[in-house]
Amino acid sequence: MTKVKICGMTSLSDAEHAASLGAWAVGLIHHRASPRFVEPDVAEEIGAALKRRCEVAGVFVNSPLDEVVRAAEREGLTLLQFHGDEGPSFCVEAGRRTGARVMKAFRVRSGADVRGAEAYRTDFHLFDAHRRDTRGGTGESFDWDLVAGRRSAIPMVLAGGLSPENVGEAIEVARPYAVDVVSGVEASPGAKDPEKVEAFFAAVRATERSEAPAR
Repeated sequence: MTKVKICGMTSLSDAEHAASLGAWAVGLIHHRASPRFVEPDVAEEIGAALKRRCEVAGVFVNSPLDEVVRAAEREGLTLLQFHGDEGPSFCVEAGRRTGARVMKAFRVRSGADVRGAEAYRTDFHLFDAHRRDTRGGTGESFDWDLVAGRRSAIPMVLAGGLSPENVGEAIEVARPYAVDVVSGVEASPGAKDPEKVEAFFAAVRATERSEAPAR
């Protein structure tokens, strides 16, 4: 089954719910400008509770390396997700200093953006919608055909405007390793809607059933 990452967690109860449904990862946003910024004490609480149950991803936008390292150690982060202008060497060093896996995000406008991602030899590539001055969480999707023909040894995580209503089509077109959802399962920024979260998982699982070979 395509794996699921639920991002923008701001409470332990929302994170626990996602983990109970089988989330591959939960995302903790460390960018203070985001309406989904997680308070440090909550991030530590989530990390302590879930680090052996799923990936605990810290989402950063142009944070200094030392700040990333401190957050990873304090919160038990197992995955670092970079949404800013971090270069390939920064990503490598962040992984080396923390022992966490690394995912670099790319905002897609054309096939050139997808091809350019290959300069980053990270553990995962995340492809998101491009919106000026906004680093993810836009609620907007992009043309999935741009990543449908991607050829790479690096697993792809698909983000950008996903919801229970469209994630099945997104998986069918892009065939990602994982899907990443934020606003599509929220009651309000930073607060998840449990029914939408459950519907998202159900929609992803439905794609697995539809792809199963006939006996």
